[in-house]
Amino acid sequence: MKFILTGELGRLATWLRILGFDTLVEKEKAKVVMESLREKRVILTRDSKMSRFTGTRMVNIKSDFVEEQIAQVLKELDLKIDRSQLFKICVLCNERLEETPKQGVEAVVPEYVFRTQDIFLRCPKCDKVYWQGTHWALVNKFLEKISPQSTDHSP
Repeated sequence: MKFILTGELGRLATWLRILGFDTLVEKEKAKVVMESLREKRVILTRDSKMSRFTGTRMVNIKSDFVEEQIAQVLKELDLKIDRSQLFKICVLCNERLEETPKQGVEAVVPEYVFRTQDIFLRCPKCDKVYWQGTHWALVNKFLEKISPQSTDHSP
Protein backbone atom coordinates (compact mmCIF):
# COMPACT_ATOMS: atom_id res chain seq x y z
CA MET A 1 0.00 0.00 0.00
CA LYS A 2 1.23 3.49 -0.87
CA PHE A 3 0.50 6.64 1.10
CA ILE A 4 0.55 10.39 0.67
CA LEU A 5 0.45 12.50 3.83
CA THR A 6 -0.30 16.13 4.38
CA GLY A 7 2.60 18.20 5.72
CA GLU A 8 1.68 18.09 9.41
CA LEU A 9 2.25 14.31 9.56
CA GLY A 10 6.02 14.22 9.06
CA ARG A 11 6.76 11.92 12.01
CA LEU A 12 4.10 9.48 10.83
CA ALA A 13 5.68 9.53 7.36
CA THR A 14 9.06 8.61 8.85
CA TRP A 15 7.56 5.70 10.76
CA LEU A 16 5.62 4.42 7.76
CA ARG A 17 8.86 4.41 5.79
CA ILE A 18 10.62 2.54 8.61
CA LEU A 19 7.81 -0.02 8.38
CA GLY A 20 8.44 -0.38 4.65
CA PHE A 21 5.56 1.64 3.19
CA ASP A 22 6.07 3.90 0.18
CA THR A 23 5.13 7.26 1.72
CA LEU A 24 5.14 10.75 0.24
CA VAL A 25 4.58 14.02 2.10
CA GLU A 26 3.01 17.02 0.37
CA LYS A 27 2.16 20.38 1.91
CA GLU A 28 -0.19 21.61 -0.82
CA LYS A 29 -3.61 19.99 -0.38
CA ALA A 30 -4.51 20.10 -4.09
CA LYS A 31 -1.29 18.25 -4.93
CA VAL A 32 -2.11 15.64 -2.29
CA VAL A 33 -5.38 14.85 -4.01
CA MET A 34 -3.88 14.84 -7.53
CA GLU A 35 -0.99 12.58 -6.48
CA SER A 36 -3.38 10.26 -4.65
CA LEU A 37 -5.47 9.83 -7.78
CA ARG A 38 -2.50 9.56 -10.13
CA GLU A 39 -0.54 6.99 -8.07
CA LYS A 40 -3.42 5.31 -6.21
CA ARG A 41 -2.11 6.45 -2.84
CA VAL A 42 -4.12 6.52 0.38
CA ILE A 43 -4.30 10.02 1.83
CA LEU A 44 -3.50 10.39 5.52
CA THR A 45 -4.33 13.80 6.97
CA ARG A 46 -5.30 15.65 10.13
CA ASP A 47 -7.33 18.12 8.03
CA SER A 48 -11.00 17.10 8.35
CA LYS A 49 -11.91 19.53 5.53
CA MET A 50 -10.13 17.28 3.04
CA SER A 51 -12.96 14.76 3.29
CA ARG A 52 -14.88 16.89 0.80
CA PHE A 53 -12.68 15.47 -1.98
CA THR A 54 -14.33 12.43 -3.51
CA GLY A 55 -12.77 9.59 -5.43
CA THR A 56 -9.85 9.26 -3.04
CA ARG A 57 -9.20 6.83 -0.25
CA MET A 58 -8.54 8.83 2.89
CA VAL A 59 -7.94 8.33 6.60
CA ASN A 60 -8.47 11.31 8.86
CA ILE A 61 -5.81 10.92 11.56
CA LYS A 62 -7.27 11.70 14.97
CA SER A 63 -4.34 11.72 17.38
CA ASP A 64 -1.35 14.01 17.87
CA PHE A 65 0.78 11.03 19.00
CA VAL A 66 2.63 8.98 16.41
CA GLU A 67 2.05 5.68 18.25
CA GLU A 68 -1.70 6.22 18.12
CA GLN A 69 -1.49 7.43 14.52
CA ILE A 70 0.23 4.24 13.39
CA ALA A 71 -2.18 2.08 15.35
CA GLN A 72 -5.12 3.90 13.72
CA VAL A 73 -3.71 3.43 10.19
CA LEU A 74 -3.04 -0.27 10.81
CA LYS A 75 -6.51 -0.82 12.20
CA GLU A 76 -8.55 1.24 9.72
CA LEU A 77 -6.75 -0.15 6.67
CA ASP A 78 -6.45 -3.67 8.11
CA LEU A 79 -2.68 -3.72 7.60
CA LYS A 80 -0.15 -6.11 9.07
CA ILE A 81 3.47 -5.19 9.65
CA ASP A 82 5.88 -7.34 7.66
CA ARG A 83 9.11 -7.24 9.63
CA SER A 84 11.07 -8.37 6.59
CA GLN A 85 10.27 -4.92 5.12
CA LEU A 86 11.60 -2.88 8.06
CA PHE A 87 14.28 -0.36 7.09
CA LYS A 88 13.97 -1.04 3.35
CA ILE A 89 13.04 2.56 2.46
CA CYS A 90 15.06 5.71 3.09
CA VAL A 91 13.38 7.71 5.85
CA LEU A 92 14.56 10.95 4.25
CA CYS A 93 13.59 10.61 0.60
CA ASN A 94 11.38 7.51 0.30
CA GLU A 95 13.71 5.64 -2.08
CA ARG A 96 14.17 1.88 -1.89
CA LEU A 97 17.50 1.10 -0.16
CA GLU A 98 20.16 -0.99 -1.87
CA GLU A 99 22.73 -3.27 -0.29
CA THR A 100 26.19 -1.79 -0.50
CA PRO A 101 29.58 -3.44 0.05
CA LYS A 102 31.08 -2.97 3.48
CA GLN A 103 34.33 -1.60 2.05
CA GLY A 104 32.39 1.16 0.32
CA VAL A 105 31.11 2.68 3.56
CA GLU A 106 34.24 2.70 5.73
CA ALA A 107 34.74 6.45 5.31
CA VAL A 108 31.13 7.39 6.10
CA VAL A 109 30.18 5.27 9.13
CA PRO A 110 31.61 5.37 12.65
CA GLU A 111 34.64 3.11 13.18
CA TYR A 112 32.81 0.95 15.75
CA VAL A 113 29.90 0.42 13.35
CA PHE A 114 32.28 -0.56 10.57
CA ARG A 115 33.98 -3.12 12.85
CA THR A 116 30.76 -4.63 14.24
CA GLN A 117 28.38 -4.62 11.28
CA ASP A 118 28.54 -6.58 8.05
CA ILE A 119 25.41 -5.51 6.19
CA PHE A 120 24.93 -1.96 4.99
CA LEU A 121 22.20 -0.34 2.93
CA ARG A 122 22.53 2.90 0.99
CA CYS A 123 19.95 5.25 -0.46
CA PRO A 124 20.58 5.68 -4.19
CA LYS A 125 19.14 9.22 -4.07
CA CYS A 126 20.58 10.92 -0.96
CA ASP A 127 23.48 8.48 -0.31
CA LYS A 128 22.55 7.99 3.37
CA VAL A 129 23.93 4.71 4.78
CA TYR A 130 21.93 2.47 7.10
CA TRP A 131 22.82 -0.57 9.21
CA GLN A 132 21.12 -2.73 11.82
CA GLY A 133 22.11 -0.87 14.97
CA THR A 134 20.51 -0.42 18.36
CA HIS A 135 17.57 1.40 16.75
CA TRP A 136 16.41 -2.00 15.42
CA ALA A 137 15.59 -3.22 18.95
CA LEU A 138 13.92 0.11 19.76
CA VAL A 139 11.70 -0.17 16.68
CA ASN A 140 10.73 -3.74 17.60
CA LYS A 141 9.85 -2.62 21.13
CA PHE A 142 7.81 0.26 19.70
CA LEU A 143 5.96 -2.15 17.37
CA GLU A 144 5.09 -4.46 20.25
CA LYS A 145 3.64 -1.45 22.08
CA ILE A 146 1.44 -0.26 19.21
CA SER A 147 0.34 -3.53 17.65
CA PRO A 148 1.56 -6.76 19.28
CA GLN A 149 -0.95 -8.94 17.45
CA SER A 150 -0.04 -7.74 13.96
CA THR A 151 3.68 -8.39 14.00
CA ASP A 152 5.86 -11.41 13.60
CA HIS A 153 9.22 -11.69 15.31
CA SER A 154 11.57 -12.55 12.46
CA PRO A 155 14.50 -10.16 11.94
